[in-house]
Amino acid sequence: MKRALVLIPFLAACASSAPSTSPSPAPAPPAVIKEAPKDWHLLDITTDGVPGISLRKAERELLAGKQPKRPILVAVIDNGVDTSHVDLRANLWTNGREIAGNGKDDDGNGYVDDVRGWDFIGGRDGRNVDHDTFEVTRLYKRCGAGNAIPDSLPAADKQQCAQITQEFIKKRDDAERSLANIRQIGEVFARITPVLKQAVGGDSLDTEKVEALKSTNPEVQQARGMFLRLAGAGISPSILEEARKSFEGQVEYSLNPNFDPRPIVGDNPTNLAERNYGNADVTGPGPKHGTHVSGIIGAVRDNGVGIDGIAPAVRIMAVRAVPDGDERDKDIANAIRYAADNGAQVISMSFGKAYSPQKSVVDDAVRYADSKGILMVHAAGNEGQDTGKNASFPTPVYLSGGRAQNWIEVGASSWRRDSLPASFSNFSQQQVDVFAPGVDIYSTVPKGYEKDSGTSMAAPVVSGLAALIMSYYPNLTAPDVKRIILQSASKYPNLMVLRPGTETGEKVDFSTLSATGGVVNAYAALKLAEEQSKIHP
Repeated sequence: MKRALVLIPFLAACASSAPSTSPSPAPAPPAVIKEAPKDWHLLDITTDGVPGISLRKAERELLAGKQPKRPILVAVIDNGVDTSHVDLRANLWTNGREIAGNGKDDDGNGYVDDVRGWDFIGGRDGRNVDHDTFEVTRLYKRCGAGNAIPDSLPAADKQQCAQITQEFIKKRDDAERSLANIRQIGEVFARITPVLKQAVGGDSLDTEKVEALKSTNPEVQQARGMFLRLAGAGISPSILEEARKSFEGQVEYSLNPNFDPRPIVGDNPTNLAERNYGNADVTGPGPKHGTHVSGIIGAVRDNGVGIDGIAPAVRIMAVRAVPDGDERDKDIANAIRYAADNGAQVISMSFGKAYSPQKSVVDDAVRYADSKGILMVHAAGNEGQDTGKNASFPTPVYLSGGRAQNWIEVGASSWRRDSLPASFSNFSQQQVDVFAPGVDIYSTVPKGYEKDSGTSMAAPVVSGLAALIMSYYPNLTAPDVKRIILQSASKYPNLMVLRPGTETGEKVDFSTLSATGGVVNAYAALKLAEEQSKIHP
């Protein structure tokens, strides 16, 4: 899963816009909403016109005058968290058994100075892994990287090598082609931007300014038309720059079989039982994704910028295990165990990949967390695929049979009822439990705030909702909270929508895209939690 940017709709826009030779709720109110409100994911479809989770309504009608009964510890396994962010600092977990900065393992848990959490992709010398390869790249290298398949490989792995090689080559070719396309569009922006800035008489451009521009100058007219065409396809200079960095990283690192950052960590990658490695730097070199996820769950309330974390009584434990590339099974297993051993009640996991060669070690960690009654929430993935046919790992289904009970798999929904499932979201009536808002979600990033999209944003919506319920109803268990969230999801009977990932315009019933056929609803969940809490005091 690409964590920092949803690329599928962007690439479709690039393909259509790149120049070849030259540049059961009530229906929404009738008013057309052209742009997602900053807090749309907290709004209500009946009163606000957007299919959010109805948290604002719940706060007004169900929670007014009430106080949470306890804070809930949510572990965010991600690429790091900006612990200095003004809207996160107050809600970060502090390991009270550890003395910060003394270079000792005061609590004896095997991790020195783990005051805010732990970094499983860092080295003892303070360096950190930033980029890493995709799992398919690591498997491609293991298969001989296009040369003779090593005789030492087990027969089953040898049989898979042809598929691995084919997929790697396709991904590499696609990334190089996309990067070339992005650079071409970048050249167009470089040509038209100075022309338009001079015409509007300012240093900044936006769609509104360019649309209002009237000129008889052919050069300005051509620049205006190209800018609006690109903007209509969802392409802006800032998005283009982020995409450029993403694909350059794929070509240089993620899809480069000769790249290996693991010596930075200093562990033995083949020793899956090894646990005590890494460092205490939970921020890392690029914590944008994990910071955004954390803000959705637990940003400080009433901060004046339109951001409220879903759970007001929460503590965020940062567990860094996800690089720019694919996470490694060993690190994910250890991150889950660390969260479980240090008191997490919810584990939020916004990452995924197509292959899991050491899935058994992750299964063991999931079993461990499941046995301790911890709710695990996982993003379904951004490939627009049926995960019943193409898995996005980790999954709750064990290799040996059976599945984790305290696990919720989350797809992404949008703020438009007429296109409710996000076009990029994975789906499955068997493997995806429920949908949650995941398009244009405004949240914290290092030194500021921005909107991002992905099932990576949908999963923390559910994690935050779980923490909210647990904080007000401490007698409810993880199985109770999972059942409440799924049973209370908003249904949209007979709503025909574009199937995510479709290239043919195929429409399906929204109810067929997940097990519940719904979108999480905080108002309904809190009402049900109140009822269940009285039944099981």
